[in-house]
Amino acid sequence: MGRPGPALGIAAVVALAATVVGCGDAKPPGRAGASPAAPSPAASASSARPGGAAGQRVELFDVPKGAGPHDVAPAAGGGVWFTAQSAGYLGHLDPAGRGVTRVPLGAGSRPHGVIVGPDGAAWITDGGLNAIVRVDGASREVRRYPLPPDRANANLNTAAFDGRGVLWFTGQAGVYGRLDPRTGEMRVFDAPGGRGPYGITATRSGDIYYASLAGHHIARVDVGTGAATRLQPPTARQGARRVWSDSGGRIWVSEYDAGQVGRYDPATGSWREWKVPGAGAQTYAVYVDGQDIVWLSDTRNGSVVRFDPATETFTTVDVPGGAGTVRQILGRAGEVWFPSSGRDFLFVVRGS
Repeated sequence: MGRPGPALGIAAVVALAATVVGCGDAKPPGRAGASPAAPSPAASASSARPGGAAGQRVELFDVPKGAGPHDVAPAAGGGVWFTAQSAGYLGHLDPAGRGVTRVPLGAGSRPHGVIVGPDGAAWITDGGLNAIVRVDGASREVRRYPLPPDRANANLNTAAFDGRGVLWFTGQAGVYGRLDPRTGEMRVFDAPGGRGPYGITATRSGDIYYASLAGHHIARVDVGTGAATRLQPPTARQGARRVWSDSGGRIWVSEYDAGQVGRYDPATGSWREWKVPGAGAQTYAVYVDGQDIVWLSDTRNGSVVRFDPATETFTTVDVPGGAGTVRQILGRAGEVWFPSSGRDFLFVVRGS
């Protein structure tokens, strides 16, 4: 069981103020796996004007100092899980009561990703323990699934459940794998291209895609055989970091080194890419909400932006004091949640 954390301070609540930036012509569609010899430039930002999405509000929540929240996942009953990577525990925030419960994960823990599984439990990729960790949503019981001994130091990152209830995960050391929670069976695969697997997502149909940061590509995983097929974005050495699927099964990619967001359409094998506003942007996190709005973080400029694919416009969210380093984004109906790892707080945009 976790123990209650200290009472938290009053959160800041502000109306969403923003700058909206439109895009010019984006990159033309390309073929999956094809790298043009001279890729056309990505869309440039233009015609900035004040504005914002009506009815949206930002609210901040402090978490215990030194937590270093890395990833977040909305939990049952309105709560929010977060991985306290710097402190080695899983945190649970009660936004209504403003309290935090800490669930210790074990000596040496450095939890990275957290998601909520079909069973309602929190599932964690823990790089320090080199294990997948399950925390029961009600009892807070902790169960660890270590990687095989020959897969030490996998540098575990993130996870996603496929349509059959199997957990898929990534490790930057050059691996990806799957765990069947029903049997505890685990398999770990060598990633094509070696080091780099980082973000991972499941489509609504249960397909699995991951991003390779060091490998500069995304990959589609055959959930039957486990084989991964590389898919190359048009921009070379773009630093594909995280991925998320929209309602149509298109894959959105945060291109960290290029400061772009990309979109791959499996139905046509085509790509589009857009430049994220901000000098020298480093696009870290990507999340697509229930309305197919794309949310992104720029860790160089300490900002988060909202991208509307229908109008191809970016809206920069005004977070009091700045968003800091946001490494992951996740949400539920009407809410988008963000962790600020360097500043030890979580924040939410409501009315999204």
